[in-house]
Amino acid sequence: MGGASLGADFLSTYEEGIKREWVIGNGLGGYASSTVIGAGTRTYHGLLVAAPENSPGRLLVLSSLDEEISVNEEIYKLAVHKYPEVISPAGFNYLSEFVRNPFPHWVYQPGDFIVKKKVFMVHNSNTTFVLYEITSRKEGALLRIFPLVSSRDFNLTARSAYISFFQKAGQAGVELASSNGFTFSLSSNLQYHPEPVWHYNLEYDTERQRGLNFQEDIFNPGYFESELKPGTSRFFIAASTGDVSSLTLEQVDKLYIREANRQNLLALDSKLIEPFALKLLRATDAFVVKNRSTGENTVIAGYHWYSDWGRDAMISLPGLFLIPYRFEEARSALNNFARYCRRGLIPNTFPAFGGDPVYNTVDAPLWFIHALDRYFAYTQDFLFLSDIWDTVGEILDNYCQGTDFGIGMDSDYLIQQGPQLTWMDAKIGEWAVTPRAGKACEVNALWYNALKTASYLGTLLGEDISSYETLAAGVASNFEDSFWNPEIDCLFDLIYRDEAGNQVKDPAIRPNQIFAVSLPYTMLSPEKEKAIVDRVEKDLLTPFGLKSLSSDHPLYKGQYRGDAMNRDTAYHNGTVWPWLLGAYVKAYLKIHGNSNSSLEYMRALLEGFDSHLDTAGIGTISEVFDGDYPHSPGGTIAQAWSVAEILRAYVEDVLGIKP
Repeated sequence: MGGASLGADFLSTYEEGIKREWVIGNGLGGYASSTVIGAGTRTYHGLLVAAPENSPGRLLVLSSLDEEISVNEEIYKLAVHKYPEVISPAGFNYLSEFVRNPFPHWVYQPGDFIVKKKVFMVHNSNTTFVLYEITSRKEGALLRIFPLVSSRDFNLTARSAYISFFQKAGQAGVELASSNGFTFSLSSNLQYHPEPVWHYNLEYDTERQRGLNFQEDIFNPGYFESELKPGTSRFFIAASTGDVSSLTLEQVDKLYIREANRQNLLALDSKLIEPFALKLLRATDAFVVKNRSTGENTVIAGYHWYSDWGRDAMISLPGLFLIPYRFEEARSALNNFARYCRRGLIPNTFPAFGGDPVYNTVDAPLWFIHALDRYFAYTQDFLFLSDIWDTVGEILDNYCQGTDFGIGMDSDYLIQQGPQLTWMDAKIGEWAVTPRAGKACEVNALWYNALKTASYLGTLLGEDISSYETLAAGVASNFEDSFWNPEIDCLFDLIYRDEAGNQVKDPAIRPNQIFAVSLPYTMLSPEKEKAIVDRVEKDLLTPFGLKSLSSDHPLYKGQYRGDAMNRDTAYHNGTVWPWLLGAYVKAYLKIHGNSNSSLEYMRALLEGFDSHLDTAGIGTISEVFDGDYPHSPGGTIAQAWSVAEILRAYVEDVLGIKP
């Protein structure tokens, strides 16, 4: 199946149907998403979640389209909604098939009718189209489609008392203005009839499980209607923040073909032919978006709730841009973050897709240098390298001299930083779950790699790199003595000072040490690198990535679920992260060599995600999994670095397709 098709057995009950979700992006950070049975279970679900230019965040515009066919006394309702104590209507009873590619596609079989429905978005536009092909064996049947709309932040819920709508109805559609100043339109080749109704107390099951607001009211401004003649009829409904009032079915068909061709070209340009690689390649596209304030490319870290994050973007860049041969967009993404470099730091995040950048990250600038190196390896783009060289120098100089958040080089050449600056940054109120202030093992592995990378790239540009070589030698002379833990043959995760000023070395077995083996430039002997890989394999490896903490540690939490407190406590204390598997595969093959048996073992490990492509976010990879068996997926249903690093490791390390 591989993310392609689900039969009736997965769609026949509400409980089974809501486990699987789909999402498609529009290249701006907007998207369409729901469960495979059409039931909204999150505040984030909707057929049009827009990322409009004049708004700081993303807004739910079109929640759903509720279709019904009436003939004689019979009414077939295809929608699915949850209200207190009741599921009504229960349209999944008519659903026979869901297909994900190239776009979400449903087949319903109510009575004497077959309804085929497709959803797609126009690239770089806040516009969603829903196409219907309805085959009828009856005279006198009537189709009605009821749009349920809102105009709220996609993180929140809304109530009828706090929002109102004004509508300007035409024959083929309606323009809606909300009391919060937002306008959008719906159009169709069906006839529109205004008949405003509020739906009260819709419930979102996933939000309830996450301990968040899970009830809201949704507005229905009217309905679209047409008589169904015997035979096959075709209809469309468009929802947009722009003007779609004059569109014809023929034009919508052309837009559909154009978007299908754009996606097919991505696959062709990549030159990949392996089925698993092509599935992952399709999944990369939703994460590549334009930053609306700069016009440059960036990366949505995950759907549904993340915006663009520097660390995630840089780690994801090889898998999202380089393997698909999207070199121009890769350059643009590097430019986007370089433009915002301040005191040697690139942004950790651009909040809510549009506020001032936040710089609280120690590793994102070092990952930036790594991403630039990979970009150059693929493109040999000397012109861009010389253009962006000053940013590399700015990062390294500021790390040497010391910059914000306590980030800077100590007398032993190692980098130290304040709390909550590494990727393990969960926080509950003022409590840092994994504080990691001090010297982190992966930060110093990245620091050495950045210095050696700058030395290599600088040499190509004819720059004076002697200081970088001196610094790198200093780091190498102290790294092993500082971080090696001979008792368990691996690295200490963190070195810090306690309240009395004494040096403490944290022996927790975490996956961060894998980067001391997997990065292009490393400092340890082959024997010690092998010991790290063995330790990680023994204590942290699962079929879906590496655990964030070994299960014998007192802080270990094996399940990532429940309210925010429970989830954040487990987030980096046992929860499994797929993106780490990319580094593990690279490290494993470095130690064991590219023998047939090693390559087959790594191929099997990565292809284990093939079945996951059908189980949570259809056709994509989740953010995290439980540390405990059976390693159920959690977090976002589609995470950029999960997809990017599994794809990169599969193509570069297993298939051996490298620059």
